[in-house]
Amino acid sequence: MSQPLRPCVLVFAGHDPSGGAGIQADIESIAAQGAHALTVITALTVQDNDRVYAVHAVATPIILQQARALVAKIPVAAIKIGIVAHAENALAIAGFIQELQSMQPDLAVVLDPVLGSGRGDALALDDAVAALQPLLKVATLITPNLPEARRLCPDLPEGAQQAQHLLQHRCQDVLIKGGHASDAQVRNSWFSRQGQLDWQWPRLPGEFHGSGCTLAASVAAQLAMGRNMRDSLQIAQDFTQSSLQQAFAIADGQLIPQRQRNYPFE
Repeated sequence: MSQPLRPCVLVFAGHDPSGGAGIQADIESIAAQGAHALTVITALTVQDNDRVYAVHAVATPIILQQARALVAKIPVAAIKIGIVAHAENALAIAGFIQELQSMQPDLAVVLDPVLGSGRGDALALDDAVAALQPLLKVATLITPNLPEARRLCPDLPEGAQQAQHLLQHRCQDVLIKGGHASDAQVRNSWFSRQGQLDWQWPRLPGEFHGSGCTLAASVAAQLAMGRNMRDSLQIAQDFTQSSLQQAFAIADGQLIPQRQRNYPFE
């Protein structure tokens, strides 16, 4: 008897050998929502749970070969993008996604615009903001944190004006994450062409490695499962907050979100 197909999320992201962020965070988060991750690694990084020491880009033809082999056989219900290492990879991935969107106009594409590590270490081999430009044109949801929003939208006031700047091309939704502020409550703001909705979460003690990956991948998985944007954002934020509350240590420094659970957020 044939098994039902599990929704798949195609992920373009870098490998973090500490296991806290990047492709491993994406796999764990997507699986925890009940979807399956198809992973194309864009970069090999040298890092621990605190610092990034080097980034080595995967060759663009290898990235495209992997992606084309996957979509030729396996249905893709959503895409999640993390670091891409440099502009050449970004341009190629954007072109590949445009091909898919011509056949799947409603394909959700979640872009986590990672411009650096939580400590500010570079995660790109060239100008990260310039490299992201082709991907901004194909993303349907963009999830910047406060520093990333400032870099993507220079000289614009925080919040609504930044979001309006990003709500171009295919982008219908922007989630600006408030984890880098210092208030007692973390405020995440969802902007769409219909308006704004804010969520607030208690700010947890400590620092975390891979929280942004966890959230973006979880949203992509929920969209792949067929949920609408509001429900996907709500469930993904609930899951991320729970993962941070149960984070564990592997060494001194940033904690690792506990993402490995049995789908409690269906």
